[in-house]
Amino acid sequence: MNIGQAAAASSVSAKMIRHYESLGLLPKVPRTESGYRQYDDATVHTLRFIRRARDLGFSLPEIATLLGLWRNRRRASADVKRIALTHVSDLQRRIDEMQSMQRTLKHLAHCCAGDARPDCPILDDLAGV
Repeated sequence: MNIGQAAAASSVSAKMIRHYESLGLLPKVPRTESGYRQYDDATVHTLRFIRRARDLGFSLPEIATLLGLWRNRRRASADVKRIALTHVSDLQRRIDEMQSMQRTLKHLAHCCAGDARPDCPILDDLAGV
């Protein structure tokens, strides 16, 4: 199938398919005599894997590692679990940071009169006043 068909079948844009190919996340894709890429079902399956991993927030280096483990039938599931749990910890850290930002912004917005006066605790905080 061509890149458009592979994109439709995998829900990954043609631009991202080319990007993943350039990063080495996809195996070398054969080309027709006229230079068009030809994708098979296995490549589309890999694209779906990448898409799902991206949906779960894994970084491209993490995805490369996960792809290597996925392709290695002699892998230890402990390696996969370690990567997943490390990612869970990172997600929790980011959630905590965002909740802290949210609390701060809610407090600043509550302290702001929001009227015609120029005084604004939000801008004062941003300016470090």
